[in-house]
Amino acid sequence: MGIEELREGTGQRLYARAKTMLVGGAQLLGKRAEMYLPDLWPSYYARASGCEVWDLDGRRYLDFTMVGIGTSVLGYADPDVERAAIAAVQAAPMNTLNAPEEVALAELLLELHPWAEMVGYARTGGEIMAKAIRIARAATGRDEVAISGYHGWHDWYLSVNLTGDGLTQHLLPGLAPTGVPKGLARTAHPFAYGDLEALRRIVVERGDRLAAIVMEPVRQSGAPPGFLEGVKAIAERNGSVLLFDEITSGFRLATGGAHLTLGVQPDLCTFGKTISNGFAMAAVIGRRAVMEAAQQTFISSAFFTERVGPATAVATIEKHRRLKAEAALIATGRRIQEGWKRAAERAGLPIVVSGIPPLAGFSFDDADAAALTTLFIQELLERGFLASDRFYATLRHEDAHVEAYLEAVESAFALIADARAKGDVRKRLAGPVKHTGFARLA
Repeated sequence: MGIEELREGTGQRLYARAKTMLVGGAQLLGKRAEMYLPDLWPSYYARASGCEVWDLDGRRYLDFTMVGIGTSVLGYADPDVERAAIAAVQAAPMNTLNAPEEVALAELLLELHPWAEMVGYARTGGEIMAKAIRIARAATGRDEVAISGYHGWHDWYLSVNLTGDGLTQHLLPGLAPTGVPKGLARTAHPFAYGDLEALRRIVVERGDRLAAIVMEPVRQSGAPPGFLEGVKAIAERNGSVLLFDEITSGFRLATGGAHLTLGVQPDLCTFGKTISNGFAMAAVIGRRAVMEAAQQTFISSAFFTERVGPATAVATIEKHRRLKAEAALIATGRRIQEGWKRAAERAGLPIVVSGIPPLAGFSFDDADAAALTTLFIQELLERGFLASDRFYATLRHEDAHVEAYLEAVESAFALIADARAKGDVRKRLAGPVKHTGFARLA
């Protein structure tokens, strides 16, 4: 497909209209065209299946990005999950009475995580994190939290930046906490993943006020030896709730949380994205002594009770476990990472490959990395791939898809190396350089 064809596509015209009516053009930063290929990204889909996506003009792409922003680990439109969704809709997704799938999902989550005793639900990652933080504060009678990683958009988290730019390595550099109450200043304290000493300093200074230590249990290539054990020991000594945010990492390395492979049990753990394969669902699981504190506060929403979420979550988790999905996800991700390295070495491109295999990423080690990445996305799009500097593996990335993608990467890396050597990378771009963001996922 040609550049002009992409530029004149229906998606471009619709996105231009959207930016006049919708704040930011899209409701998720990770879905804005500017984050991929300004003026050329197709922006909208007509349908999707497996790892294939069709845009509004009927063009077919293979999706080698984050695939639904990390939600569709079984692949798009999985038939078993779709059947569960259709049955829930036909039975009426909302009702005066409760959906029995709530109990089935709770039993399944507790079976997978024997350390946990109770479950609570929401429908989005941001919601479930806000719910978990409220529960931790209610259980401890304390207000403050220590954080490591990306945990959403709510006030409790963004308040870090009321006193500086502490979220630079966790979310985005230069993120203004506009709209976050100033009274929340110094209620959230960031520490770098792997830095136990930084966490100890927070505890020395704020320990008697620290309700929770909140963190992603795995980032980049995994936990340094003794790190998670050290965090848990600090939490126990300080009487703080240890909360693992597995909204991104869950169901990638195991059926359940990645922490099941790491040997450390938290007090609370949150899930979203992958537990329902593209349908809105989120859960918090935890120890009874902590979870029951939810009864001492008010956390309630009508759509915490709709039926499609838990029905699709049960179908997703059961299939994930039956197929031992993590083995395929790890193998595919590792193959992609090795392919990036091999293609870069052949082309003479300096790159850094990062992430656990199912959540893989690469970056160009170059002063103009954003332009090189934009050229990569442009070249892959012309070859029929939705691609970026990140790849989240699914069960539907089959051998033929991976082979075709890696062939396209080889070709694109060779072209990029040539452009870099000649100093005309930006001249080869058909539009502006992509915006950058979400440093944690780089």
